[in-house]
Amino acid sequence: MNKTMSESIKESIKEPIKEPMIDRKGFEPGAVGDRKAHDSEKLRYIDAHIHLEQYGEQERSLIFHDIAEGIPISMLLAVSMNLPSCQRTRELYRRYPHIVRPAYGFHPEQPLPSEDELAELLAWMEQTVHEAAAVGEIGLPYYMRTEVEQAGQAFYLQPYIDLLERFIAFAAKHNKPVVLHAVYEDADLVLDLLERYKIEHAHFHWFKGSEKTVERMIGLGYYISITPDISYEEEIRRLAARYPLELMMAETDGPWPFEGAYDGRMTHPLMVADVVRHIAGIKSVAVEEAAAQVYGNTCTFYRLQRQASG
Repeated sequence: MNKTMSESIKESIKEPIKEPMIDRKGFEPGAVGDRKAHDSEKLRYIDAHIHLEQYGEQERSLIFHDIAEGIPISMLLAVSMNLPSCQRTRELYRRYPHIVRPAYGFHPEQPLPSEDELAELLAWMEQTVHEAAAVGEIGLPYYMRTEVEQAGQAFYLQPYIDLLERFIAFAAKHNKPVVLHAVYEDADLVLDLLERYKIEHAHFHWFKGSEKTVERMIGLGYYISITPDISYEEEIRRLAARYPLELMMAETDGPWPFEGAYDGRMTHPLMVADVVRHIAGIKSVAVEEAAAQVYGNTCTFYRLQRQASG
């Protein structure tokens, strides 16, 4: 891709996609991945991290149509990026309360909010905390910081750490899980805050980091989620091999696009079935066992009611 990750994230934060390019090929029920893995065995899946409000209306309609038609997706953990994003996520939750589980927060890969904006967001989150499955997406701006520093400019990280602490304190106050954007060395700073606030339920989505950090996260019982790039990124495959299956979930981070077999295709929640199939292969367990474990992990972490398969 020509754009950097930070540029793409910042563009997506501004507005949801308005003119989607929809390629329905590959998204008929049972068409993604191994059909036996998610059709004949009647397994269930949850997309543990998706920016649902960032899809165009046609794309979202396709996703909900496919779920209604019987693809084995039980729920979508819909994260948010700022107050307008939170409000759009909430509307989707209210329209699809049995499918969408909302998380509210402020994505770190963007300019800091003003004090007034932050106060407004936190006040809104207080009013809606009863319906939130988690606080997120929150974290630190690794990609933005890296680009600024590579351009020879100074980047002041401490204000972002202070902002993150506000959200972690909020989660601790309300006993809510946190959904984290924290990779490489930033993850260690985040772990320090999580330990300080005695956060027991932390989900590091699309995580990348050192072996030492991974061991620390495992020791704390924190969860990670794996994206479809497990099919082509050796770094993610190594992480999946090392991390306990009991602490893993599957996500798409949609509408973020993927490469390899997914190149040029809309990111669809059913791709998590492929993720689980790859995890099963790496862990040398049956797809059915991996699917049941990952599904159960997600339900346990997010305090979700399990849905019957079939």
